[in-house]
Amino acid sequence: MSTRYNPLSANDLRQCIRITTGATIGFTLCKLFNWNYGIFFTITPMLLLGLAPVMSAHAMRQIIASSAMAIIEVGLLTTLLGGFPGMMIPVVFLLFVYRFIAMSKGNSFLFGAFGVVMLSIMLNFASYPDTDLNNLLFNNFFATLLSVVIAYLMMALFPDVEPRTPRGSSPKAPHRMRHETLLGATVATVSFIAFQVLDLQDSLSAQASTILILFPMHWNGVLDTARKRAIGTILGVSVGVICQFILYDWSHLLLLVIPLLWISIFLFSQFHLREGGGSSIGFGAMTTLGILFGQYLNADNDLIFSAMYRISSMTVAIILTLLLCHTVHLLLNRFESTRFGY
Repeated sequence: MSTRYNPLSANDLRQCIRITTGATIGFTLCKLFNWNYGIFFTITPMLLLGLAPVMSAHAMRQIIASSAMAIIEVGLLTTLLGGFPGMMIPVVFLLFVYRFIAMSKGNSFLFGAFGVVMLSIMLNFASYPDTDLNNLLFNNFFATLLSVVIAYLMMALFPDVEPRTPRGSSPKAPHRMRHETLLGATVATVSFIAFQVLDLQDSLSAQASTILILFPMHWNGVLDTARKRAIGTILGVSVGVICQFILYDWSHLLLLVIPLLWISIFLFSQFHLREGGGSSIGFGAMTTLGILFGQYLNADNDLIFSAMYRISSMTVAIILTLLLCHTVHLLLNRFESTRFGY
């Protein structure tokens, strides 16, 4: 696989600093105040600052709305249909459908993308009896609001050097939008079912990978993203293990953890922007590192076992997701109304 690397512009460097510092602030606050679900506080600002080059009111509305909708839906689903999986699955599919419609249209991509990730993760967490649902939902929404504040703070402290050229999106044919929507929603729903049936509560990185590689919403894009995600995960896990070796028994000391996390994310964010942003190797690496540090690094647990488990579970999850994507892609292309094309 060949990856094109572009030189970093002054704006790109500022965005690297925003991504790195924003994610580090979220992680630090989470650990200082012992908030639950560190993944939300570390990954959400990383995703927001990584996918949205410039923070705007439109981006803020999308990210807050995506979290609010996911919270309401997860709360109602688990309360009303938690004991009826046969009735729950069609509803979950429909919830994924309207999010992938938003992503396919383009103007509400952040709403759909964040919603797909948050809905999938929270549904998985909420399905286990030992989960405090109110605590889960509160932490998700609080982390979202905090991430928006952090994003605006980063824009104020590290603004762009020059105006950016707005990215234009070409209109898509209806049959292509239907293809992308059904492909994404079907695979996301099957992923949700698989992680429930197999009781994979501790495979958060693998679950996130099955969702993140769907962002291109078509087979060729998913295949390319899966390759990059696999390489990025291996890089992220490798750096996490190196950091653990450096820290040794001091992994609970934030004064030592924070500089290593900042440096690591900064390096990966550069790769992310050199590759043109989007679903890149650098993006996969820094989100993997964010999951490892945010969710699994604490005083009673180190990263070594978690890191090795992430690689194996992610590899299996990506391979199975690719097989499913290709099958659904071929099936949808058999019908004119859902055929992929321009």
